[in-house]
Amino acid sequence: MSDTLNASTIDAVILCGGLGTRLQDVLKDTPKPMADFNDRPFLDLLIDYVGRFGFQRYILCSGYKGGSIKEYFENKNDGKTYALSHEISPMGTAGAIKQAEPLIDSDVFLAMNGDSFCDIDLTSFINFHRLKDALVSVALAPMEDTSDYGGVVLGDNDEIVSFDEKKNVPASGWVNAGVYVFKKSVLNGISAGKKVSLEQELFPSMAGKGLFGFTTQSRLLDIGTPERLERARQLLIELN
Repeated sequence: MSDTLNASTIDAVILCGGLGTRLQDVLKDTPKPMADFNDRPFLDLLIDYVGRFGFQRYILCSGYKGGSIKEYFENKNDGKTYALSHEISPMGTAGAIKQAEPLIDSDVFLAMNGDSFCDIDLTSFINFHRLKDALVSVALAPMEDTSDYGGVVLGDNDEIVSFDEKKNVPASGWVNAGVYVFKKSVLNGISAGKKVSLEQELFPSMAGKGLFGFTTQSRLLDIGTPERLERARQLLIELN
């Protein structure tokens, strides 16, 4: 099995469809991934980061106020390729990826949340996935308080043996960083046209069955609340 990466042949799927209810007073009619970071959308900074590892093709799974995402990236001329998959009603994180399945060309693909950032070596991450022969690999970040993120328990050989989303979790430990590597064949097991969650349905069902955890010591930043948004703006200013 090859442990080399040619990121230019691997699609990157970014989940951009969240309602962002806790940010509506701050962002008004702007979807969360398009939050302003020094006159650039957060999503643009995230794609710049991913692009540094050689990824060239991006599938943006939009939803709430997705028109602004479509307009911005359809008019962007940066040498990258963008495809958009728009959900009319919320499909959940797994449902959104399933809907985008016809647009995913690569047998292995990167997937990530469009409202968080974790400084992960994506080359090492995909090589880890291949060497483990994983069905899905989940990037895991350390967190002192896992209560708002959910906890993950690793067994031997970095396999995830327990995946609990925001319940029955220890005070500190590994949390889901919102960055994944999938074998595309996993999508065959997700029902089309239904709302399905990665975190609450798919991953718990896969624990001990080809679900692996790639650990990092990098800090997980999300922009899900006004306070976290402002903190991320301060910490990510160097990316602009």
